[in-house]
Amino acid sequence: MRVTANMFPDSLVRQLNRLNARQSRLQVEAATGQRIQFPEDNPSAMRRVLDLQAESQTLAQYRTNISRLTDQTAATYSSVRAVRNVSDRAGEIATLADGTRSAQELNIYATEVSQLIQQAVQLMNSQSQGDYLFSGTKSDTPPFALTLDANGNVASVTYQGNTSVTAAEIAANVKLSVQALGANTTGTGSRGVITDSRAGADFFQHLINLQNNLLAGDTTAIADTTRGQLAADEQNLITHIARLGSLTARLEAGAAVALDRTTSLEKLISREADADLSETLVRLSETQTAYKAALQSGATILNLSLLDYLR
Repeated sequence: MRVTANMFPDSLVRQLNRLNARQSRLQVEAATGQRIQFPEDNPSAMRRVLDLQAESQTLAQYRTNISRLTDQTAATYSSVRAVRNVSDRAGEIATLADGTRSAQELNIYATEVSQLIQQAVQLMNSQSQGDYLFSGTKSDTPPFALTLDANGNVASVTYQGNTSVTAAEIAANVKLSVQALGANTTGTGSRGVITDSRAGADFFQHLINLQNNLLAGDTTAIADTTRGQLAADEQNLITHIARLGSLTARLEAGAAVALDRTTSLEKLISREADADLSETLVRLSETQTAYKAALQSGATILNLSLLDYLR
């Protein structure tokens, strides 16, 4: 094999370039703590890291959705519990309003019931993060509108929302809605908190009936009809409270699963991408030593002349 004069310098330059590139890569690895900077560093590991990061981002969105739904559930639960307190007091008044009460006492009860209705309407028009809780997808519209008569008594309460609900994804192919409708008379879909045809609930109208019967002194109608209607309303509210409690538990479980998986993914990503600092520094020191040795030996060889060989 014929060896030309420029073969050694060319070989030396290539070796120095390789050592310099390796030295630069190890310096970056030591500085960043990451052993994969570019796809070509380790294509298979890079692909695994990208897949793990994509899953981690998806889980982050699930956790955001769960957090928002949890806040919405808590606000809804608070409002429904408060409405149930109104229901409890209305039931007490319906029981107290018997034939032994005077007209003045019944009028006082009627005034209290009117205030209870207005309080319940205010509760059902609650908002969370700027959205009305009980309007369905018409979250920019107050769900209930109240009308008073000339005497300040409640004449009517009208539902202004719709019967559609929104849902958010909390896990792969799992969507959940925590929304409670103010009213639903369609017989299908999500139950209404105030009005639901399946449960025989029409809380505001039944309270108005109680108010009007008290004003009219009709204790018989209260005993025969209104008490049973209010009992159905109460049971409907209890059903919603139970549902919200179970939703809270489900969201907590979903959040725990997502957090555990996120922690596992962080460990897997670290295993694939993070550098072992002690190992990196040792390899960097070895490379720097080899680079210096190559420079020194190359300089020695290139400085040799014909006279050095003839000695």
